[in-house]
Amino acid sequence: MDFLACLCAYIFGRLLFRPCGRGPCLILRRLHGLADKIGPTMAVLRLDVQRNIERLQELYLQDPSKYSTLTAMVEKEADDGTVRKADSCARAILWLTRSMDFTVALLQRLEKEEEEEEEEEGSDQQSLAQLVEDAYKVSLKPWHGWISSAACKIALKLIPERAIFVGWLMGENQSYSLLKVEIEKLVQLLQPFLDDIHAMLAKFKLDRLKST
Repeated sequence: MDFLACLCAYIFGRLLFRPCGRGPCLILRRLHGLADKIGPTMAVLRLDVQRNIERLQELYLQDPSKYSTLTAMVEKEADDGTVRKADSCARAILWLTRSMDFTVALLQRLEKEEEEEEEEEGSDQQSLAQLVEDAYKVSLKPWHGWISSAACKIALKLIPERAIFVGWLMGENQSYSLLKVEIEKLVQLLQPFLDDIHAMLAKFKLDRLKST
């Protein structure tokens, strides 16, 4: 089953495993593939995301009609008393959503920075590592314990040059103006779903959970 389709489906709160090959979804595919290109630390982080998705898949496949929404999955675990366990689907949903919060924050900063540079030629450009760190501070850091924070500090040292990253996101035969449009579309697509999922998690008092 296509990784990107699963990720989009679960984050959107709809378990419809359809491939997605163009436009904003293509950015997600390239962001996912980047983890393989910049070292073992990022590969470990990517594996953690994949495991969370597989956990949701397993429950969904037990009864697709019953567990057709993320809310249904969390309600089931709330009734069972397992909703706060380390290997619960609720925690998988929580961390997948926070990962997408980070993705949105990073892309917004990247798009804004590039736009400002076009308006002010010769202005200093923040490195990709700085943009990633800023996005991390507002999305994931508040929920990370010292072990997770230490792992992210190591990952930051493996971040590629900004021009390489942007070029890789654009792919072949694509202009930055088109990439900018795709980023804007992706953010507009993701944010309402992320807001809904955060509201659902808050209803079950899961929105403040932290990692080690």
